[in-house]
Amino acid sequence: MDNKLGLGGSCYWCTEAIFRSLIGVEKVEQGWINSFENNEWFSEGVCLAFDKNIITLADLVEIHLFSHSSTSNHLKRDKYRSAIYCNSIEQQTEVKGVLSVLQKQFEQPIITQALLLNEFKLSSEHYQDYFYTAPDRPFCQNIIAPKLLNLMERFKNKVNTPLLNKALK
Repeated sequence: MDNKLGLGGSCYWCTEAIFRSLIGVEKVEQGWINSFENNEWFSEGVCLAFDKNIITLADLVEIHLFSHSSTSNHLKRDKYRSAIYCNSIEQQTEVKGVLSVLQKQFEQPIITQALLLNEFKLSSEHYQDYFYTAPDRPFCQNIIAPKLLNLMERFKNKVNTPLLNKALK
């Protein structure tokens, strides 16, 4: 269980593409996610499995914070909750520690919450792997691709560059 994690912050198509592009992330599914702390409120998110010998929980948290507006409490936060959904109290404690350390890299307070994952509902099958199944879609080119280029620049040693380069052609 400590190699699984839920993430929310921006649209699930973007979040899915970002984490699907990382070395050590084995599986990413997108859909609607909620927490035990607020189990009536679902927001867009992803659930992923990762190889902790290749990519650490701290790496995933850092990439998450820098790949969405983790310090902005904008009007769409009901649909795009900035959160890391943990599978255990131990993982939640570790994530809170990582968030505390990473706060030093941000001028504004991080609003991203470490929550306990309650429920995850997959989005429709035809939306899964949205970017990599058709990277030429206008949304993919105009919204997702720039985020992936930023990811490559900031976290180049964590990115599956051949996979991403093929999709960005």
